[in-house]
Amino acid sequence: MKKIDLACIIDDDPIFIFGIKKVMQLADACSNFLIYRNGKEALDALTSLISANEELPDIILLDLNMPILDGWQFLERFVKVPVSKKILVYIVSSSVDPKDVLRAKSYEIVSNYIVKPITMDKLIDALSDIEIT
Repeated sequence: MKKIDLACIIDDDPIFIFGIKKVMQLADACSNFLIYRNGKEALDALTSLISANEELPDIILLDLNMPILDGWQFLERFVKVPVSKKILVYIVSSSVDPKDVLRAKSYEIVSNYIVKPITMDKLIDALSDIEIT
């Protein structure tokens, strides 16, 4: 697994955010994070970063169930934004519904579907094939 320069976490659960940051730091996977509490906040901020030609995350850890703009709505809009860098999206959800997993696979940008809670082993396994360019 290559070290990730910048990870984006889009989730409305502060306990999950704290935990995943700690797990990623302990696994030496990443130490720099962008944190957004819902899809709209993330979409607005990422679009601004793209427009300003600023550093973009290597990966996005995306929750599905959030207020204002959920993970699916975020994905629908984000795939339409022209991005010069390949950003991998990992769906991180408590949903075990096979329909959600199948829907996630329909997006080319989605690399994996990870069911919460995330352990260090799950994280390392999910990110093991990542190629940062």
